Amino acid sequence: MLYKIISEQAKFIRCANVIMDRKNYCDETVVQLTEILQDENKVNAITEAVRTSMGMEISDMDLMNITRFTARVNSLLEYRTGLHQYIKDRMSACAPSLSALIGEQVGARLISHAGSLTNLAKYPASTIQILGAEKALFRALKTRSKTPKFGLIFHSSFIGRAATKDKGKISRFLANKCSIASRIDCFSDVPVPTFGEKLKEQVEERLKFFETGVVPRKNLVVIKEAMADAIPVQEKILKKKKKAAKRAKKEAGAVKAEDMDTTAEVIKEEAAEEPPKKKKKKVAA
Repeated sequence: MLYKIISEQAKFIRCANVIMDRKNYCDETVVQLTEILQDENKVNAITEAVRTSMGMEISDMDLMNITRFTARVNSLLEYRTGLHQYIKDRMSACAPSLSALIGEQVGARLISHAGSLTNLAKYPASTIQILGAEKALFRALKTRSKTPKFGLIFHSSFIGRAATKDKGKISRFLANKCSIASRIDCFSDVPVPTFGEKLKEQVEERLKFFETGVVPRKNLVVIKEAMADAIPVQEKILKKKKKAAKRAKKEAGAVKAEDMDTTAEVIKEEAAEEPPKKKKKKVAA
């Protein structure tokens, strides 16, 4: 009954861990479920299901195994969330335009498959298009059959949104934009996501062109707009970096001053603890 009320996996596991045995269902359980779900209607539905359920009794051994299983799944979900946040932070720092264009996960897969962002920037658009489908490509060349139209970029939402007849065209267009975005990220002094956002708008316009026939903007116009919008963003990033560098210098200076004070105090204490040296008497000749 619970899986019919709660469709999200993470919330389902947490609620199952809270409810456990229906005999122990009380007001505290309702409060905990309300904190997890943030929906009174679902909590009321769970309460009604607990009262009207005709299921068999659960043993202590089963409860123990359920507790272990839910704890394991919760830890895996937390690890997945933390890993996704880490990839998002790293991609926004290393390749903001590529992540803004195609997403953090697909962009990270492309960089990982290429070996580095520099290698990905050196690849032509045709290589990026089939990156990850090398086996299918060589098999097609051997058997003289049709070559693959896309590799890792198939996981992008743009490919799924395109019609079947337009998937090859949009994959080629998207690979071209990924090549531009990776080169901008690799060789620019201050990488910003502005170029990736503008290139993403171009891909959206291309999808509309396939559906409605509206002519999209040209590359020259889009890149000029992106360059104009990127200047204030780059200035903000440079200001933040300067402030962070000044703050780090101040902290380093304070740490050095504290170290010098402590060393001076230690030297004074050691000098005070040492006994005074006795003067040697001169022997008369």
